[in-house]
Amino acid sequence: MASDTDPPKPQTQRYKCPACYKQFNRKLHLIEHMKISYHSVHQPRCWVCQKHCKSFESVREHINNPLAKTNCSKIFAERGCNRCLRVLDSPSALDEHKQMCRLIAPVPLGTKITPCIESNVGSIMDEMQNGKVQRAVAMDCEMVGGGSDGSIDLCARVCLVDEDENIILHTYVQPQIPVTNYRYEVTGLTEDHLRDAMPLNEVQEKITKILHNGESVGRIPPEGGMARLLVGHGIHHDLDCLRIKYPGHLQRDTAKYRPLMKTNLVSHSLKRLTKTYLGYDIQSGIHDPYEDCISVMRLYKRMRGQDHQQVVRLDDGKANCGFDSFRSTELDKKTPDELYEISISDYKCWCLDLSKDCNRRS
Repeated sequence: MASDTDPPKPQTQRYKCPACYKQFNRKLHLIEHMKISYHSVHQPRCWVCQKHCKSFESVREHINNPLAKTNCSKIFAERGCNRCLRVLDSPSALDEHKQMCRLIAPVPLGTKITPCIESNVGSIMDEMQNGKVQRAVAMDCEMVGGGSDGSIDLCARVCLVDEDENIILHTYVQPQIPVTNYRYEVTGLTEDHLRDAMPLNEVQEKITKILHNGESVGRIPPEGGMARLLVGHGIHHDLDCLRIKYPGHLQRDTAKYRPLMKTNLVSHSLKRLTKTYLGYDIQSGIHDPYEDCISVMRLYKRMRGQDHQQVVRLDDGKANCGFDSFRSTELDKKTPDELYEISISDYKCWCLDLSKDCNRRS
């Protein structure tokens, strides 16, 4: 038994991450944690305690799982929006917010055999003169099957919409090899839909013209220039089936966007994302490319519209440029908050697209 005169044991100093609140016994361990966590103002976070998480699903688990923090869970249950995860000032403010946060499902085009729908799209320069920039375009394709077992994906229908949800292009596409499975239960397509469909090379030409928007093919500047951002869900698959190449830095894929992924960074389906973040159901029967286009555009705009803080410039003159710009001895002298200030995200936040569009208007 310890004697009453035994001196108290000194408390071990703990180093707390200011972003995710993990604690470490050694400063070195905190620094290593910060290097691989990529905490930044762009990470999804709990509206109550401001804890940073990898994705919005992680935030939901932080609020709702059996081990959720009591205070966060209680406040969110009273004043939290289940779609955008914001916490409002009062229950009445929450009711008003929910009316705006939940969107109305678009009316599907259906599968009537109609001619190609095409609208004139002005250049970004023309849009700037009119006071509005339509930089993003959403695209979705429906595939039928080719090959002996129908497993080869062939683009049979494509739709593009602008940021105001207007149709830019909608057409059926003539597959280049015979169709062996129309996948009718999903596509609603039959042989009649594709009999007089637009040849693939014409579709490629139209889509390329829309996306490049006057920029030379293969010479799009790193910042995109006048080229448009292409929004979609699993967009690389649509581009592959259309046999179109488009720069990765101009693609905005809701299947691969970090905040919209599962906790283990696996993709959610578009159906799940739409129900969770927009509040309505899609793909309950035949998949409609117009309906999917509208949904991915709305998801993109909701993520783009997040209001994140500006980058902080440190007293030593180094901007928010990551840990590699500092020596180990410099890092060891910094407080946890100063370490957070130099931590940068490992993905491009879509809110930066909006600031770029604002710069175009100025």
